[in-house]
Amino acid sequence: MSAAEILSRARYWGFRIATAESCTGGMIAAALTDIAGSSDVFDRGFVTYSNQAKIDMLAVSPQSLADHGAVSEVVAREMAEGALAHSQADLAVATTGIAGPGGSEFKPEGRVCFALARKGQTTRVETIDFGALGRAKVRSAARDHALALLAQSMA
Repeated sequence: MSAAEILSRARYWGFRIATAESCTGGMIAAALTDIAGSSDVFDRGFVTYSNQAKIDMLAVSPQSLADHGAVSEVVAREMAEGALAHSQADLAVATTGIAGPGGSEFKPEGRVCFALARKGQTTRVETIDFGALGRAKVRSAARDHALALLAQSMA
């Protein structure tokens, strides 16, 4: 589903959208705001690349970061829920991952954790290992998956 179709569905359901992005660096917000008229649906985007930004802007727990690391489903959940709490949105999607180059034995390059928070519902979290595709391809794949999560939440 295209960004335009996601915005159309959000308009139909009366939803506002926020994004909380780390590894995608605003690419999800850009995809949505590239569409004329998106301002009636898209509320705001948080680009929280550093751990401190996650804490300051989204109220991610320093303990969660210490215990699980930034690239974790726990932190992705807190990012999405923080985006809801700090916006006028009804839906928030979050990404945190390792676009590369680099990674480790436990958190390989291409791993991205996602969360989708919707007011009144349980937050959905998942991790996808896209593999060492290269930084640009991992980031694009993460953007596309986050958009798909938004689309699925309004199906």
